[in-house]
Parts: sequence; structure tokens; C-alpha cells
Amino acid sequence: MSSSTTLSTPRRPAWLAPKVARTEVLAGLVVALALIPEAISFSIIAGVDPRVGLFASFTMAVVIAFTGGRPAMISAATGAIALVVAPLVRDHGLEYLLAAVVLGGVFQVLLGLAGFARLMRFVPRSVMIGFVNALAILIFTAQLPYLVDVSWLVYPMVAAGLAIIFLLPRLSSAVPAPLVSIVVLTGLTVAVGLTVPNVGDQGELPDSLPFFGIPDLPFTWETLSIIAPYALGVAFVGLMESLLTAKLVDDLTDTHSDKTRESWGQGVANIVTGFFGGMGGCAMIGQTMINIRSGARTRLSTFLSGVFLLILVVVLGDVVAIIPMAALVAVMIFVAIATFDWHSLRTIHRMPRSETIVMLSTVAVTLWTHNLAIGVGTGVLVACVLFARRVAHLVEVTSTMSPDGTTRHYAVHGALFFASSNDLYQQFDYADDPAHVVIDLSGAQVWDASTVATLDAITHKYETRGKNVQIVGLNEHSADRFARHTGQLAGGH
Repeated sequence: MSSSTTLSTPRRPAWLAPKVARTEVLAGLVVALALIPEAISFSIIAGVDPRVGLFASFTMAVVIAFTGGRPAMISAATGAIALVVAPLVRDHGLEYLLAAVVLGGVFQVLLGLAGFARLMRFVPRSVMIGFVNALAILIFTAQLPYLVDVSWLVYPMVAAGLAIIFLLPRLSSAVPAPLVSIVVLTGLTVAVGLTVPNVGDQGELPDSLPFFGIPDLPFTWETLSIIAPYALGVAFVGLMESLLTAKLVDDLTDTHSDKTRESWGQGVANIVTGFFGGMGGCAMIGQTMINIRSGARTRLSTFLSGVFLLILVVVLGDVVAIIPMAALVAVMIFVAIATFDWHSLRTIHRMPRSETIVMLSTVAVTLWTHNLAIGVGTGVLVACVLFARRVAHLVEVTSTMSPDGTTRHYAVHGALFFASSNDLYQQFDYADDPAHVVIDLSGAQVWDASTVATLDAITHKYETRGKNVQIVGLNEHSADRFARHTGQLAGGH
């Protein structure tokens, strides 16, 4: 009997396919170009040299490409982190900033391993929509300084750039439209000799590679007390923005990501960034949107965005410096338009008023503070308050009198927690009820200690009037909670 053996060729990773690889490479190049002015401007906000922001963008992108849990998402120096660390730089200097970034990364690793990412399921969709819309507005308004008090030539250049970005995909998608826009406008500027603001005007580009170094400061409790609050700010703001951005990318690409890995991966990236002289960072929704809209879906684009950034600013700094800001402004305006959830405006009149309030409060606070983490936190808080208010009024109490008139039977239905239990206390006729009262909770659920305290207060108020109260119908969960807080099981369940 003869047999034949077929040797199968090992499957290569999807990103090595020529078409996919070309898309990833070009997307990474577009992102790198868009990162340069952003990193420089964020460095100015933080009060550090531009190279600190540029180095942070390089190390964050390269490291997160390996450690992150959301492929194709871009992490770099961000405005939110810059706002957090600016007071530390102003009062104590760069070395304290680097130490705070490293410690913030350690906190992120610990939070990630502790399951911080699971808390994101408590962020309502209305808050997500507010987060996206606020970010789109911030991206757009961040471009306004480049459109004020500039040569009139800037405006037609921006318009031409937007026309290329929006119209080119209708003809061909072989090359990302934003990259074509940047190349065309740069070539036009050089060929015609136009005098317009360019990347070189934003700050001096570095001419050397980042190097490893330990922050030069005393390792004492006093130092720790100075940097710890800022490190916590870096950790929480960075994780919140990164996880929200990851969730947005999940929705856009119809794929899932590992949020826990993304959490500790951000921490590792910040630790490396701090040791290589960077200001720290997190996910950037603007550059991530550029990457996704350019067709990127793998870690290769993230990695190459960091590599290209370093090559562009260190090796090709003179070429990058002549790129007109109008070209990059056009790209970022496109990102703002693409990021904004226009559907939320078209359907706002059909949405429940509470959802609209949550979305608008998220947008308003974010725009006021220029801090997405504070805006999202406010939105979640408003959503919780409105939800508690709505659920509190869903508790219903009905009563019946026994035929002999000796017992009043109360039936409670609904979720009992701190908000609804306050109303519960007012639902009983303490003065006119007979000597025996039965409170039936078979249609209710006890959720917290406030409800147990309320039931105890109800019982006590009846007892002061010489009346006996029996609480019945507690399910197993409610009975256990009641027993833990009172030390005894209420009768009958």
C-alpha cells in the first residue's frame, strides 16, 4: 500500500500579505506625520522641550504595538496627560515628571492586573457618544490657532487638502488620501515658493535618538509624596482615555480587544517612556481614527507610526520641517468630522431626555475642562443620579387589611436601595395600623445596607407604638444581606 504525504506551507501572518502590509505601512506614515505637530504642541502645554513629547510618542507607539490589547490603536503623547503633569513640571522640573510617568506606568500595570478594565462596562452609551463628540470638537478647536492671524494662502490650502481627502477615495483607495494631501500641498509649497507656516515653525526637532536614563532625583518619601498624586492622575486619565478609545475602535471595526492587556500594556509603555525621557501618554483617538480610516487593522501600523516618527524627526527633520501646517490642519479637520457622531444629532429629538442630558453634560464638562477623563466621570455620575432617580420611583407599596381587622399586610414591589428606600419609609400608616403588621418583600430585592437600615427604622417606629412587625418574603440574596447587617434573619423567606 502506497501513501503520500502532503506538506502544508505554514500560514504567514495576515499583515505580511502584500496588500495588507502596504496599507499598514502607508497608514503608519500618515499617522507619524500627524503626530509631529501634536507632540510638539502637547510638549508646550506640559512646559517641556518638544523632544520630550516626540520621544514619548515614539516609545509609546513602539511599545504598545507589542504589549497593547487593541491592534491598530495609536498611543502617544496626549493633551490630557500634558494637562495633568504641567503643574509638576512648573513647580519641580523635568526629572520629577519622568519619575511620575514611570510611577504612573506602575500604577497602570497594577490597575490592569486588578481588573480596572471591567469597570468600563459601567460607562453608558450616552457617555460614550458624549466622549466621542467632545473629542471631535476638541480636535477641531485645536486647529483654530493655525487658522488665525496667518497668510490668506493658508485657507485655500486647507480647503484643497480637504477636497483631496474627501474626493480621492471615490477615485482610488490605493494610497491613503491624507498622505496624498500632505504630499501634494508640500510639493506645491516648495514648487511655487509659498510662504506659509510649516512644521519647522512649531519647535526645534531632535537630532539624536532617545537614550535610557534613570530620573536624577532623591528617592525619598518626600519625593514620592510629590510625584504620587500626579502619577495617579497619569494612570487614571491614561487608562480611561485608552479604554474608551479601544471600545470605540471595537465598534468601528466590529472586532473585540483585550482591555485588561491594554490596561497593563499602557503601563509598560509609560514605564519605558519615562526611562527614555518621554512625558508619558495614552491612546490618541485622533491619530487612531486616521489609522483606522486609512485601512489599518494590525499592530504593524502602530509600530511603524513610532518608527517613522523617529526617522522623520531625526533623519529627515529638514524635509519634515517644510511640510505646511495647512496640510496637517486639513487632515485633523477631516478627523474631527469623521469622529463626530452625526447620528446622535439627527436622533436627539427621539432620545429620552435623560440620555440627552448625560450626553450633553459629558460634552460640556469636557470642553470646559479640556480633560476627557473629568468629562467622562461627570457623565457617568449624571447617568447614575438620573438612573437612581428613575428607579427610585418604581417601588410600589400596596396594603390590605385582614377580615378581622387585626393585621395590616403590606406588599412591596421593586428594587430597594439608598434612593428608593427613603421613599419606602413614608409609605406606612404608623399611627392607624393595627397591632400586627406584615411587610411582604417577595416582590422586592434588597440591594444595600441603606435599605436594611430603613426597614429597621420602620420596625422600630412601629415598636415604639407597641405594634409588632413581621418582615416576610425575603429571597435568599436579600435575606443574607439582611442577616449580615442585623445579625438575625427576618421571619419567613
